[in-house]
Amino acid sequence: MEVKVVQNVMKANDSVAEDNRKFLEAHHLAAFNVMASPGAGKTTLLMATIDRLKDRVRLGAIEGDTASQVDADKVSTTGVPVVQINTGGGCHLDAPMVREALEALPLDELDAVIIENVGNLVCPAAFALGETVNVVILSVPEGDDKPYKYPGMFVRADVVVISKIDLLPYLDFDVEAFKKLVLSVNPKVEFFELSCKTGEGVDAWCDWVADFTAKAKAESEA
Repeated sequence: MEVKVVQNVMKANDSVAEDNRKFLEAHHLAAFNVMASPGAGKTTLLMATIDRLKDRVRLGAIEGDTASQVDADKVSTTGVPVVQINTGGGCHLDAPMVREALEALPLDELDAVIIENVGNLVCPAAFALGETVNVVILSVPEGDDKPYKYPGMFVRADVVVISKIDLLPYLDFDVEAFKKLVLSVNPKVEFFELSCKTGEGVDAWCDWVADFTAKAKAESEA
């Protein structure tokens, strides 16, 4: 009986996620589902992305967290529209939450929405949101063995961002071994290595976001 209940929940979520995907396409929007552990640098990268793309891509944001609106308050200082979702202790966002948040954004004034999921390397991977692309951030201090421990997250990723690379000289993190491990479970993933502290690699990431957004918009308008 418990298994049946779980299956029903997932089926219902996937149905709403598909509706979200169509809803986003109808508004010619790309949606980036950003997943990572707490402290990996999701909000910092979002702020850097907004700053660099402010004249190229009209971004909106959805901030997911178990409580508070600290991150949403930070993002709001950039001037982009942002909606906070508090899960009340839940370890992930789901499609119905995201649909409600999307309807609170001025979608016709945007090119893309960045969804910052709840900090967690387990639960978010199981719940589709209707996103166009899944981005997983893994920071150098977390260690290069995470694909062993959380394979589901990396299987689902379209893009993996290795963040805080300015710390590589001080920590035992093997970038090539990490990439090889990720590719063993997901051979199609794309990598970015960057540091928001030094700025290294951030422009390459932002160029990709801009290009991906333009491509998604063109495909939805075709």
